[in-house]
Amino acid sequence: MTTWINVARYHLVNWVTYVVAPWAILAFVFFVNLIITVFQGGPNPTKALIAIYAVFLFLGVLSIVRSLSFGLALGMSRRSYYTGTVLFVVSLAAVYGLALALLQAIERATGGWGVKMYFFQPSYIFGGAWYLTWLTSFVGLALLFIYGTWFGIVYRRWRLGGLVAFVIAQATMVLVGASVATSNHAWGSIGHFSTVLGAAGLTGVSAALTVGLLAGACTIVRRVTV
Repeated sequence: MTTWINVARYHLVNWVTYVVAPWAILAFVFFVNLIITVFQGGPNPTKALIAIYAVFLFLGVLSIVRSLSFGLALGMSRRSYYTGTVLFVVSLAAVYGLALALLQAIERATGGWGVKMYFFQPSYIFGGAWYLTWLTSFVGLALLFIYGTWFGIVYRRWRLGGLVAFVIAQATMVLVGASVATSNHAWGSIGHFSTVLGAAGLTGVSAALTVGLLAGACTIVRRVTV
């Protein structure tokens, strides 16, 4: 536990990256969308909330590519560093998810900030009660961070060639899946399944995927080079 706390303190030395940057970027995107909505003069169900999730993905990559070497130089083991980093960011994700739920409540109470801009409640995913918004936000942020660490781990373990292969493999899987769905006219069924699954079900699937990615990363990270 002491080691994990030390890892968290190590990351908080660069607190701007983890505390300020996500909200600064989200605030910038928010005000850009607010200006667009005012000029449009109509409802704007924007999906720009994805910005903060993209930041967490980037932080996951950064935590391995940039920060791992110095962490090991301070005497941390690879597994302790990774576990401590994940616990630190998962704690941030829980707090940030609660903040997003609060902002959603304010948005609803003000009728979309007075201009019908629905920034913090994109349809389908965040349309339920506040605690579902918090849980979905929390799981989503944690998932994107852990997924981001995979890029860093693959790069550290197999260098640029491995990273390129990793990206190509994922792109191939997506393209093959899309081709199969298109050839079998299955997109309607997939959309229906997503609707039936609902936000809570999607959160559960995301949580399971997060655990799977975390378990795999903990195994590989012990063999990364610096």
